Amino acid sequence: MRIRTIVVGVVGAALLAGGGWYASLDRETRGLLAAMPTDRNVLSWSQDQRNAAFRAMDRLPVLAKARTIAASPNPLPLPAGKPLNLPGVDAYMASQHAAGLVIIQDGKVRLERYGQGFDAKGRWTSFSVAKSFTSTLVGAAIQDGYIKSLDDKVSQYVPGLKGSAYDDVSIRQLLTMSSGVAWNEDYEDPNADVAKFNNATPDPGMDATVSYMRKLPRAHPPGEVWHYNTGETNLVGVLVTSATGKSLAQYLQEKIWQPFGMEGDATWLLSATGQEIGGCCMQAETRDFARFGLFVLANGVAGGKQVVPADWFAMATHKQKDIGEPGHGYGFQWWTYDDGSVAAQGIFGQGIFIDPKRNLVIASNANWTRATLGPEGDAREAFYKQVQAAIDAGG
Repeated sequence: MRIRTIVVGVVGAALLAGGGWYASLDRETRGLLAAMPTDRNVLSWSQDQRNAAFRAMDRLPVLAKARTIAASPNPLPLPAGKPLNLPGVDAYMASQHAAGLVIIQDGKVRLERYGQGFDAKGRWTSFSVAKSFTSTLVGAAIQDGYIKSLDDKVSQYVPGLKGSAYDDVSIRQLLTMSSGVAWNEDYEDPNADVAKFNNATPDPGMDATVSYMRKLPRAHPPGEVWHYNTGETNLVGVLVTSATGKSLAQYLQEKIWQPFGMEGDATWLLSATGQEIGGCCMQAETRDFARFGLFVLANGVAGGKQVVPADWFAMATHKQKDIGEPGHGYGFQWWTYDDGSVAAQGIFGQGIFIDPKRNLVIASNANWTRATLGPEGDAREAFYKQVQAAIDAGG
């Protein structure tokens, strides 16, 4: 699938080592800081630099500020199940440069492994896995009455978009990345929107996302063409905050994170104007990413309450748009499979795979050799099928 990423502003550690914040860092974090990259594009970081950065994005002010999503006081138990017989799993972990792998079936942990010096209590960054969390908060806002309809225009909730190409775009079209607004997500192109977006100076008093997106021209009529656009997921996040009056971190904590029983604190990186980056950059424990998959399998019920409309995931996790890849499609910020499975995916091997037919969740974090274009992606798809086959065989 196509490259999904975010460009993170980074400054050389040596320039900041004398700052007061540096003296307050623990020894491990100082060691991670020493390995931090000094340029601005994650695609150019070395494997060692990524390995340091992906577990520390929320701990270093040099990267970005973050907002905390507090753990539940009553974590959802994840009892051990029958160990899953998966020959070659250790070799698979090594080839994926995997930091974490948790497989849950029928609510029980069938397999759990860690690598890259990572462990069950560490937080690894999500990259675009966060998109599926952001879209789910739209469902919560509809359930709570903050958003009336998916067919409402985006500019009804984000006034700064009035008069822009988004005037004619519905929330549904934003969720399915079919707004028709022009956008270039080529990360090899320094003049692409996704590169300029992160470096643009916001208009005074305006959210950084809205400031950039409202100036984009139209390329197609709304709803006709699917086109991957991280900036628009950031816009979905702004929409949720505008509609609810709550930050994404606060709303996620209130509606899902604590009621469903997430065990660890999570964090969400903020934009230059203090809004959570809706298209990227949640940090959480691997088990809690897996618990989010269980929340989907529970049809959005947490703490005994229906958090999203009862038909939300029937829409969100099923093919809404053709993406030109046989057997795959796009829902509401979810990658869909024609067999009914669904995945949240982020570059360099982050993922939550959900198979409702087998009551299966596979959460994984990794540091692939390339964002999406290396061999690891196809190997992960084959691994998903191996897991499904092992379950079907009673393994």
